[in-house]
Amino acid sequence: MFLPARPASLHPTRWLLLAAVLAATPALAKKAPAALAPMQQAQQLVVVTTSGWDDTQGRLQTYVRQGKDWKPAGDAFAVAIGKSGSAWGEGLFPAQKAGPQKREGDGRSPAGIYGIGEAFGYAPSVSTKLKYQQMQASNWCIDVPNSPFYNQIVDEKDVGALGVEGVSEHMRLDLHNDGDVRYRQGFVIQHNASATPGRGSCIFAHLWRTPGEATAGCTAMAPANMEALQAWLDPKKQPLFVLLPKTEYIRLQHAWSLPLLTAGTLR
Repeated sequence: MFLPARPASLHPTRWLLLAAVLAATPALAKKAPAALAPMQQAQQLVVVTTSGWDDTQGRLQTYVRQGKDWKPAGDAFAVAIGKSGSAWGEGLFPAQKAGPQKREGDGRSPAGIYGIGEAFGYAPSVSTKLKYQQMQASNWCIDVPNSPFYNQIVDEKDVGALGVEGVSEHMRLDLHNDGDVRYRQGFVIQHNASATPGRGSCIFAHLWRTPGEATAGCTAMAPANMEALQAWLDPKKQPLFVLLPKTEYIRLQHAWSLPLLTAGTLR
């Protein structure tokens, strides 16, 4: 790389340091996380923050992009997450080394940044721009790590009884669990999209049965908040889902191009 002559007023050592920084800049740019691209393209964010790794309660705040900045969209509200808290999952950014790591059946919600997939529920249709699928009695989400359908919602009519053998995740909980409302309305959080065995499966945003009831690893909320959230989400705006303990959020805020936390998300 061409460098101009050293100005007489600049000490040689300082000039060498400046040259090294300039020379390294292209290489550093190439190493920028691939997730920055979807973060830069996203126009909507759903952000959940908790007090710490083992906390089962959080606050959800939505944001919209205005120019280069993120602005809050609506008020923050309470959500419940995994019964064991949260842990680094398989998302757009690689899982961090410091902190718990998400595993199948650990009761932790995956921390990180994720795409938002299709909506689902019991009704034939709901008010949302997301792709929507009405769940049937034959729909399951595969939580068996060695299954070829791991981390997928399938129809037993398509994959057969062997395809859902050992699976515990019914998608019509109301029919299998005495009127359970949790999956009456929800959407997919695209954790572990590569379906790495054992890294966790079937992560959703869904309704809670009772306020504040912790989940097996999903994010749960009140019906009115879910209805408003689904109506607000627009796949054309490439929305993303963020879940982080506050200390990790603050630490990664600049590197991951995250919004400033609002007063409503600080507990």
